[in-house]
Amino acid sequence: MCSGMLMQSLSYALTSCWSMEMWCQILIHRRKMEKNISVMTMIFKESSPGHRSRCEEDDVIVAVDSKSQRVLHYQKTHGLKKLQFPMNIFHSGSDEFEIRHDLLDCHISICSPQVAELFTDNFDYQTRNDFVRGILVNEEILGNQIHMHVTKDGYGARVSNLLMYDSVSSDFVRRWVYPLTPESNFADHKGRSCTYSRHNVYRGSGVSLGHGSQMEENVLIGCDTSIGANCHISNSVIGNNCTIGDNVILDHAYIWNNVHIASNVTISQSVVCDKTVIKEDVKLNKQCVLAFNVVIGPNISLPEGTVVSMHHPEEEEDDDDEFLSDDAEVGHSKDKNKQKVFNPAEVGQEGKGYIWKASSLDDTEDEELSQCLWGMFFFLSLIPMVLDYPFQQQGSQLTTSQYVALLLPLLKKWAPVFKNYVKRAQDHLDCLCAFEEHFLEQESHWAAMVKVLMNMYQLEILEEEIILRWFSQGATTDKSRALRKNQGVGITHCVSVHVEHY
Repeated sequence: MCSGMLMQSLSYALTSCWSMEMWCQILIHRRKMEKNISVMTMIFKESSPGHRSRCEEDDVIVAVDSKSQRVLHYQKTHGLKKLQFPMNIFHSGSDEFEIRHDLLDCHISICSPQVAELFTDNFDYQTRNDFVRGILVNEEILGNQIHMHVTKDGYGARVSNLLMYDSVSSDFVRRWVYPLTPESNFADHKGRSCTYSRHNVYRGSGVSLGHGSQMEENVLIGCDTSIGANCHISNSVIGNNCTIGDNVILDHAYIWNNVHIASNVTISQSVVCDKTVIKEDVKLNKQCVLAFNVVIGPNISLPEGTVVSMHHPEEEEDDDDEFLSDDAEVGHSKDKNKQKVFNPAEVGQEGKGYIWKASSLDDTEDEELSQCLWGMFFFLSLIPMVLDYPFQQQGSQLTTSQYVALLLPLLKKWAPVFKNYVKRAQDHLDCLCAFEEHFLEQESHWAAMVKVLMNMYQLEILEEEIILRWFSQGATTDKSRALRKNQGVGITHCVSVHVEHY
């Protein structure tokens, strides 16, 4: 398994190595025995408070009927100085119940078909927590119940912040998620396997290591990555096609694909996303995030918790409408030009990017930013996995027509998720770039890309004007230019069909 796949997997909110079949059977049996009143079974794992796999934000206390495992009370404990329990749990008719704080909420729930209906009918249910709270409060009125299943074995954890990203990634590299291990290549990517050696060091094919460089322990290096001389790397994951200079120190660093790191750089407990460039003599302190295509440096130290993105943090969602209007573009061009200026004091003299987060943010702003950033990482990691799914199921021998026939229904199924994340003009462009990056590696299926874009337009996920803008933007490589040229006739045809339709 390549390191890039590892990071895409961990960008999803959930990582586990359990089989769902047994739990589905438990829910089916329970619904038969209890006349279909159980709508959900929540999965918990025994884990003592303070364990590294537990996230403080997700710590819960649960009251449960000891015999039936029916959930009587569910409450998050983060930030609470005291706990309150409703009196009805003492009058629930249970002969014996337990109050448990030794459980890790894996955020896996086995749901009956009623759950989708209940979510649709009740606008107050925005999250699973809302749903669980609503069901428990209205249990006597609606007659629905929630049960739980506790396991001592296996692995399950939710990645909701940088600390949990680091924790789950470390567990994976240290083989705590067995049988899912880096060298198992469970995604079946050809040419993306790696070798395993002592101290949990994994090396992909084509890796070069300079004189005097050390990979201490718990290190995963992706394919075709080059590392310079006298580097020290520990507890880190490095993606594919990365270039790292001399005298670089990486500790709990997560370097995604196609990243260039110059000499004399230090990175600690931070995430560096695809196609980022880090110049000479840069230091990233703990919990920094460099989003896609950011450039940092040279000669700068980013404070702890700094987040840098190519998207300006003050840009409102209304900018989408302005972008689609010629008048708005003219009227605000001066303001937009001002926003395009990068601050050398923040990102370095040659840097490109905007500071999204500094230590001055309050707790509310910090939580909103965290949700936004992790949502963005999740979405951009989801796209290549959806696009690659037909190949994983049927093999790489698929023809273009067969690939399209399998992919389009899949895109329709995932359309609600895409719409949730693709809202601003920049989101559209990021989505298109992710599509382009996937098809650059599938040259024999380039003809499928225009059909995919047309389908995304018909599903009202991508706007026609933004597709045209992306197409007209200058490509950065010869292969990218060839891909866009290959799509040109098809895109023009799609637009003309749209115009004739109206």
